[in-house]
Amino acid sequence: MSKKVLLIGWDAADWKLIWPLINKGHMPALKKLISRGVYGNMATMDPPYSPMLWSSVATGMTPDKHGVLGFIEVMPNLKGIRPVTVESRKVKAIWNILHNQGYKSNMVGWWPSFPAEPINGTIVSDKFQKVKINPKEKSPIINGTIHPESLTKEIHDLRMFPHEITEAHILPFLPKAAEIDQEKDKGLQSFAKVMAENTSVHAASTYVMREKEWDFTAIYYDLIDHFCHAFMKFHPPKQHVIPEKQFEIYKDAVMGAYRFQDMMLERTLELIDEDTTVIVMSDHGFESGHRRITKMPKYPAAPALEHRQFGMFVAAGPNIKQNEKVFGLGLIDVTPTLLHMFDLPIGRDMDGKPALDIFKEMRTPTYIDSWETVSGDFGQHENLEKVDQLSDQDTMQQLIDLGYIEKPEEKIENAILKTRCDLKHNLARVYLGKKDYQKAKELLVDLVKDTYPVYEEKDINKEAENKPSPHDIKVGESIVDIIPYYMDLLSISLAEKEFDKAEVYLNELRTRDKKFEINTYFSEAKILLGRGNVKQALNLLIKAKDNKPNSEVWYQIGQIYMQIQKFEDAKEAFEQALGFESDKAKFHQALAACYMRLGEFEEAADHALTAIELVKYFPEAHYTLGEALEKMGDLVNAKKAFETAARLKPRTHYRAEKAIENVEDKLLNNPTFQDKNQHKYRKDQIVIVSGLPRSGTSLMMQMLDKGGVEVLVDNKRAADVSNPMGYLEYEPVMSIHKDNSWLELAQNKSVKVVAPLLKFLDPKYRYKVIFMKRDLGEIVKSQQKMIGKDTDTLPLNLFEAFQKQLNHIETWKNKEPGVELIYVDYVDVLNNPGVTSQKISNFIGLKLEVPEMAKCVDKSLYRNKSQV
Repeated sequence: MSKKVLLIGWDAADWKLIWPLINKGHMPALKKLISRGVYGNMATMDPPYSPMLWSSVATGMTPDKHGVLGFIEVMPNLKGIRPVTVESRKVKAIWNILHNQGYKSNMVGWWPSFPAEPINGTIVSDKFQKVKINPKEKSPIINGTIHPESLTKEIHDLRMFPHEITEAHILPFLPKAAEIDQEKDKGLQSFAKVMAENTSVHAASTYVMREKEWDFTAIYYDLIDHFCHAFMKFHPPKQHVIPEKQFEIYKDAVMGAYRFQDMMLERTLELIDEDTTVIVMSDHGFESGHRRITKMPKYPAAPALEHRQFGMFVAAGPNIKQNEKVFGLGLIDVTPTLLHMFDLPIGRDMDGKPALDIFKEMRTPTYIDSWETVSGDFGQHENLEKVDQLSDQDTMQQLIDLGYIEKPEEKIENAILKTRCDLKHNLARVYLGKKDYQKAKELLVDLVKDTYPVYEEKDINKEAENKPSPHDIKVGESIVDIIPYYMDLLSISLAEKEFDKAEVYLNELRTRDKKFEINTYFSEAKILLGRGNVKQALNLLIKAKDNKPNSEVWYQIGQIYMQIQKFEDAKEAFEQALGFESDKAKFHQALAACYMRLGEFEEAADHALTAIELVKYFPEAHYTLGEALEKMGDLVNAKKAFETAARLKPRTHYRAEKAIENVEDKLLNNPTFQDKNQHKYRKDQIVIVSGLPRSGTSLMMQMLDKGGVEVLVDNKRAADVSNPMGYLEYEPVMSIHKDNSWLELAQNKSVKVVAPLLKFLDPKYRYKVIFMKRDLGEIVKSQQKMIGKDTDTLPLNLFEAFQKQLNHIETWKNKEPGVELIYVDYVDVLNNPGVTSQKISNFIGLKLEVPEMAKCVDKSLYRNKSQV
């Protein structure tokens, strides 16, 4: 694998906007990268705050472990607050590990990366591009911004200032910029600041890539995110609350940001060779449709409400697959994947996993208990007190302007209190996202207790003990808004099915703020459902839907219809939900489950697969996929889906375990079978026994075993009433689509490979394929009996799929030069075992023990004959 890797972060980049631009030819650099690599969604985390997310990218850990919990932090001397720094990060980042292992890294603009750590390589921290808006004010590069410090002189003049932005820079984005009234509209000022900062990042990154030696380079841009926060409200289609003039001025700004980002990508890619692996990714997406916010609510870090749950991911390089879509990626998977690229062990304490699906040649990852316990030099700070860490008022102001933080209280103790509460709440939300409800609840109860010191008698939050006595603060008055804490406590109570406690929190919310009434319809409905009041819950949600239709209310309505078995109504509700949000995994899974109940299995499989594509580790979706594939007759893939569902469930998934063998296949009519063979023994050949399930493959394996052909089996599947002589299977066959390296062990032996998996045989070997054929009605009948179903009423829709499968075998055998194949009729085996055994001996090219083979046949086991 290549040991040179370039990681580029585009904050908030979203496929919904990228694909239309690619189709128009407006993002050629990214399109070229996709064509020679892989692409897919990148799942974000909650809360979706950029410093937290990019720290998860850099560490492979969730925020509760890495320690970065927000946009600002309390200064170590407790005398103020400041934008977040590396001091909040408690664990080693990827560049620290690479430093320890002798690799050289460049880091430019990463958030947070100030003060720059003393690694082997270069760090241009996120302070570099932050300059004064007023050209009359000086913007010195403060100590700690750049490592090594000697680089400061080299790149000092690479910074761009907002006042240097001219009409030549502006007009491609805003052709009607001259019409802006700059006294009332500060749009151009926002534009100039964001453009200048990202241009500075690009200039610094291209310089260090060009002038410095490196093994790993990481660059972070906030261009798209900041442009979206500033101008997405003007993006087409026009929203009715947006004035026509402003729409005409700013409508192209967001797309302009994407195009400019692509131009910077093009230049960056010119500075690497073809042996470098490139990753371009974002930490989350951005709402660009009907969910766009035109008036931001007063809520901590409310702009994050504009973030979508999926970002984007593209990777290309010498060992990366080409032009393939990959699924199930998460931010915490990036560092484990990078470590794997550099042949370094992955920490078992990391939450992420290496994205092995992106590689052409897969290697087994290696692991270490934790990089945190490894001694040695990791390029970390020894004494941060020596570094100038003055509060950056301009950066603070930008966070305020973006709405990520409120203007700090003038009283420093109040500002510190609010900051501590925000960080603690963010940590609680992290635990909530990980479903660690106990830890989340403890933090939230403490927040309520510590920040709201006056309680009324009717406040029955019994968990908040040791309530302080009343002070001079009036009832209902608090420095910190505690409504979000109660909302999360309500969510936890519902998740834990503690409906009485949930009702307490619900009433508390309504008492504190009437505007939350509509938002609590869902919670009230869940409480009603939990108490068995289904009709009331449904009426409540229908009322909420009529007041303000949205995806979640339709989803909840659909869930109730599923519960009362009104599946057509449920289907309509879930489709309505998807109409609002087409990339919500749980909506697709709900619709898939609904289609299963309606008997529409292909549609069920499609939606279950879509859910898995969006969220790979989704056991319910894997189970529903298994159900659908079972009904469609794909035995092998159904079993894989059920096994995956069982593996992903934190507890034993009994339904999945019982469902694994309950798989059916579909057939129509036998195709015209033609043998393809030369009756010649070939050195190291592999004998494959194949066919549709219940077609006699186990019997043929027994015959080969008795005839003298060594069989490759592991006896993990025991004999049963459906197959009393045993199955003679080899478990790795089930995963041949992922790993077929075990085929080397099958040389000069025989192994059973069911029909759908034949296409995954490695073409470097020679194969003799014995394909069992049997009356399709008998096969289906045998399967029906095996799973305890009515054998007189056969599911006719099974036949068509099996017909397609058999036709695929015909096509496959004819195009593979290393494959020889004969068809063996199950009835011929039973009626003429000696003749059939000699036919097989001739085909394999060896003198087999034909009489012993014939003795394997027991006609009494022929129990599901076709009715003539």
